[in-house]
Amino acid sequence: MYYISRTVSAVLYPMFIPTYGMLIYFWALRSLISYPAPLIWIGLAGTLLFTCLLPLSVILVMIRRGNLTDIYIRDAKQRTMPYIYTTVCYGFWAYFCSEVMHLPRFIVLTAIGSAVVLLLLLLINRTWKISAHLTALGGLFGGMMSFSLATGVSATWALIGCSAGALLLMFARVYDESHTPLQVVCGYLMGTLSTFLPNLIAETI
Repeated sequence: MYYISRTVSAVLYPMFIPTYGMLIYFWALRSLISYPAPLIWIGLAGTLLFTCLLPLSVILVMIRRGNLTDIYIRDAKQRTMPYIYTTVCYGFWAYFCSEVMHLPRFIVLTAIGSAVVLLLLLLINRTWKISAHLTALGGLFGGMMSFSLATGVSATWALIGCSAGALLLMFARVYDESHTPLQVVCGYLMGTLSTFLPNLIAETI
């Protein structure tokens, strides 16, 4: 059970989630929007760079220097600098989606919401350790709802997959004593709201 828990946490590592979301987006709209293959690869590579490789490189450097104890940053007091740097990277990701890729508004708002929720996590973690894993997966869930709202394309299977992944991840994070049940549920809800509410508001005004 321990190895299953660690595998789930690794596969659904927060920094992988935005790239998963972009993969789903390009795949789901393949019959509606004819994105050239090079543009798809640039979009995926840019997302991977800004939301995973750059933030992860800083974490690995900090671990090497002894500033962090592990890649999951279990000690909430060690999360400040990684979160600040990751927030900046997500800001560049939002700019990349908007000004370089010219992707739809809902993706840009999802990226901005993801950056904002990182700042909220930074503040919350000063007094309470909320789950970054579940916040990221909740952000994907909210992003998929935003996708469906903005395009009219059903995201049922993606939402079911996110929900199933969330249940597995909640169990994994509680099982290895990284978080309490309340911390994982709050993380998931906060992530969902951070990416869905901006799009819901944008669609209604």
